[in-house]
Amino acid sequence: MQRLLCSAALVRMCDGTPSHIMGALAIATQQVQLGRSFSTEPNIPKPTIDFGFREVEREQKVGLVGQVFSSVASSYDVMNDLMSVGMHRLWKDQLVEALRPFPGMHHLDVAGGTGDVAFRVLRAIRAAEAHRPSSNTSPSPQGPGSSSRPGAGASPGSNNNSSPQGGQSGTNSGRGRGSVVVCDINAKMLEEGRKKALAATDLAEELGVGLQFVEGNAEMLPQFSDASFDSYTIAFGIRNVTDRAAALREAHRVLKPGGRFLCLEFSTVSQPALRQLYDAYSFAVIPRIGGLVAGDEQSYQYLVESIRQFPDQDVWAGMIEDAGFKAVGYENILGGVVAMHHGYKLA
Repeated sequence: MQRLLCSAALVRMCDGTPSHIMGALAIATQQVQLGRSFSTEPNIPKPTIDFGFREVEREQKVGLVGQVFSSVASSYDVMNDLMSVGMHRLWKDQLVEALRPFPGMHHLDVAGGTGDVAFRVLRAIRAAEAHRPSSNTSPSPQGPGSSSRPGAGASPGSNNNSSPQGGQSGTNSGRGRGSVVVCDINAKMLEEGRKKALAATDLAEELGVGLQFVEGNAEMLPQFSDASFDSYTIAFGIRNVTDRAAALREAHRVLKPGGRFLCLEFSTVSQPALRQLYDAYSFAVIPRIGGLVAGDEQSYQYLVESIRQFPDQDVWAGMIEDAGFKAVGYENILGGVVAMHHGYKLA
């Protein structure tokens, strides 16, 4: 019922008349074409970087993105439900299913602010631990699958259960028990995540033990030692990072050999008719929802534009490979509206 009400509200916002729909399509097409005219190959260094469809000095982007997420932090989860009509929950469930959390797994969720993915991972780890044959055993490592880009997920692989340095303490978390670290550059987003954890009995008990919130920049994670984590996720956050190649290198560094990298991000819709409708919805509706619900239309205009500036599925997969990951592949969701990329650190 909630999804039906949301959908009805969105239709009313667009009026639903042919003239309004065609007008939205025309405006969206112009905006997307304008944004794509700014795009360059991701491996060519330049003094400026995209901030939506604007070009800004590279040093400015972190602060500008910070302003966006500080502004929307308190309404972030509600807005996700409204913008995706609740589908973001299914996409995140799919991410965790592909990750296949196992007993004793130590996981890092980057740009994870409000904890949506991290909480799912921790609960999946605890469920796996509750059903393992022995409290001191962990599954044998499984090598990466043979599928390559584009492809489906592969099996996780690492049997090293040492605790991540700077993120978790082996003494506090207990031998054989897994842990999750939420890392985000934005303190207000992390605070929203802590509030949600405190409101859930099972998560509140984990705070400071199996669940930690750490403020940090994806491009530089000195608080975590090399080969600290069994797995790394970043969901709907990498497009906001200034130096994505640096973030990928850091992801590779902090993973243990056999560790798994998973990225969930809005991507490129290949089917023309679907892409045109998606663009019209994005530009005509999402910023207006942001204005009504979050009181910040401009921040959601940026978020819509940032999706169009992000590399397509194959280019992004190539960047993941360039960072040293192997068996890289991806899966399109909803025709490419979202893509889930994966890769392994083999050594």
